[in-house]
Amino acid sequence: MDEDTFWALIEGSQRHDHDPDRRVQWLREQLVRRPLPEIVRFQTLLHEARRPLDTWELWAAAECILGGWCSDDSFWYFQFWVVGLGRETVRKVVADPDALAEVSELGRLAGRPSQAWPEDAWPEWESLDYVAGEAFEELTGEEDGLEDALEAEGIELPCNPEPEGETWDVRNSAEAARRLPRLSRMFPLPERVD
Repeated sequence: MDEDTFWALIEGSQRHDHDPDRRVQWLREQLVRRPLPEIVRFQTLLHEARRPLDTWELWAAAECILGGWCSDDSFWYFQFWVVGLGRETVRKVVADPDALAEVSELGRLAGRPSQAWPEDAWPEWESLDYVAGEAFEELTGEEDGLEDALEAEGIELPCNPEPEGETWDVRNSAEAARRLPRLSRMFPLPERVD
């Protein structure tokens, strides 16, 4: 599996359905039709696609969108959600996290309290990180088969964010307006009170 095939699968799942659970089901069905080494490669390509999104700037964007509360787990799942938006969106967001303001899925959430967001509309996609493992297990019956296959190839993938760049407080409205002008208007946060 090469990078183009990986992105064709991710974007194909998006064309198939917008519901994250049905997208994962579709991806799993596609992966189980492939040889095991391609399933392993899908997982490594997924993390290669996620890695450039692992920045403090994007974490601030996620925190802004999520109402000022973005844990490391939330940010991890947010990164997979961004990957799920497709190759071009990932390129734009890596270059400028504020480009997330152009994502229609977020436009539908802006101005609404997060408690009112539909469950399938949350900007997170945890299950994308598990789909290759599920496909591998379906084919082999081995519960940790994908992890063992990765280890056998000397591949160790992270399981938590390890952001790069400069950390800053998205609740500082002047700084947020400078760094994330569109997102901070869409998802305004109160100033942090110390």
